[in-house]
Amino acid sequence: MTLKRIFLGILTAIAIALVGLSLLASWNEPQIQSRLELYQTNLLLHASEWQGENNSNSNLSSARNTIIGSAPLDTALAQYQEARTSTQKTLSTTQAQFKQVETPNASSDVTAKKIKFAQNNALEDSINKLSTLQSELDLRVGILQASTGKVDIALQTWQDLIDRYKTQTNADPSTQAAPVLKGIWSNPPQLLPDAESSIQKSLDGWFRYRTLAQLYKLQERSQDLASLQSTEQIIAEDSVEKLAIVIGIPGIGLCIGTVLLAGLTVQWLLQRKQLQPTGSGPILAQNSSLSWDVPWDGEIVWQVLVVGFFFVGQILIPYFLLPLSLSVLHLNPASFDPRSKAFYIFATYLLLSAGGLSVLYFSVRSFLPLPESWFRINWRGNWFWWGFGGYFVALPLVVLVSLINQQLWQGQGGSNPILPIVLEGKDNLALAVFFATAAIAAPVFEEIMFRGFLLPSLTRYLPVWGAIATSALLFAVAHLSVSEILPLATLGAVLGFVYTRSRNLLAPMLLHSLWNSGTLLSLFLLGGGS
Repeated sequence: MTLKRIFLGILTAIAIALVGLSLLASWNEPQIQSRLELYQTNLLLHASEWQGENNSNSNLSSARNTIIGSAPLDTALAQYQEARTSTQKTLSTTQAQFKQVETPNASSDVTAKKIKFAQNNALEDSINKLSTLQSELDLRVGILQASTGKVDIALQTWQDLIDRYKTQTNADPSTQAAPVLKGIWSNPPQLLPDAESSIQKSLDGWFRYRTLAQLYKLQERSQDLASLQSTEQIIAEDSVEKLAIVIGIPGIGLCIGTVLLAGLTVQWLLQRKQLQPTGSGPILAQNSSLSWDVPWDGEIVWQVLVVGFFFVGQILIPYFLLPLSLSVLHLNPASFDPRSKAFYIFATYLLLSAGGLSVLYFSVRSFLPLPESWFRINWRGNWFWWGFGGYFVALPLVVLVSLINQQLWQGQGGSNPILPIVLEGKDNLALAVFFATAAIAAPVFEEIMFRGFLLPSLTRYLPVWGAIATSALLFAVAHLSVSEILPLATLGAVLGFVYTRSRNLLAPMLLHSLWNSGTLLSLFLLGGGS
């Protein structure tokens, strides 16, 4: 037993170190929420071009006018300027950190050299990505400035970009396009011979459309301009429909959730003196004080978490099983297309789930048969309404915490690595596989581990509310993105609340699946329309 505890202690130290390094690595990574806001802004810009007044679809015209507001270009400009300011601030911070990291000398030991080289490489990579992003934002901010009548300011924006990279030998497409844009909006215009190809290479979406339209007007290419505007009308109408879904459905959900949350809060305040330990009391009080009959001690909990979740998921699979399998199959994940990457992530998650659940099973096998309340899945009862209602209640809570969280992190802190892949994905089969991973596999595995096992186990040492809070925090940390800890802990608390009241794992699984499905739908619509 002593050897087992020593082994668990070593694994715990390794797990804490790996989790800490992962959270630290996410510190300067951009949040997916920041990118979502820009993608939504891009849809807004497309939608602003739709001439709905001349279209027979009056409902869509009304939706367009409601969605885009009175000054969509000014709104978009403010959004992009905020993103540029945030990027500049993060770039300056990262550059300062890079200067502070000492270059390993010849006398340094091997481990110290590896750590310092890894830090240098990570910071240098972040600096390169942030510099590229800053250039792209400068281009787009300039186009928005020119489109809102601030041509002189736009010309200065592009000139600053040109000056910043004047001595750079391997300039990215953004820097090469800056002189083209400056020439198009100068008075008189100074059109470069490769203007159109440069625009096609460095710009996309509404920004490409607006720049090409300006170029075609100057070149008096009326036929090409008419074709461009016709294509943009199709994209614009599609963008209105997507924005109506992206904004409308969550908006309705927020309203329902706020009303539901207010009603439940009033009920709790009015009836808190009548709380009963079992089923017949107020809905918030059902099973509120009932803990589980826990047949094992904290060492089993420790073992399942450290070995089943962190060791298997963070060490065994990524550093041993996956590299070995890929080597045998002669595969390189870096060369995967979106479809292959989707199947790769799905297979990896299934492997992680199988490993974690196997450790869980062998850890509790000696206590079988378990009491009836453990890992309860019952297709009868009110689990559906607990899961469905819990989703609506979670919406306003998580949105509120996310707004506060964004102010704290200013667009940094990392995100789930799957989300950017889905956002940029164009392959329908790949998106279906991502959906299976996030909306089916993840809810089943994570709810069994965190709500089915961890939360009830903690009630041996903590009150039910303490077990909910602790399991929610560990659930958030396990996602390894420092900026997502607060929103995910809030979601985890709602999941735990729903499970303790319903005593049915199907309820938090449904809530979790609805949450991930809503996220994926938004990503698909925003990415596909940008």
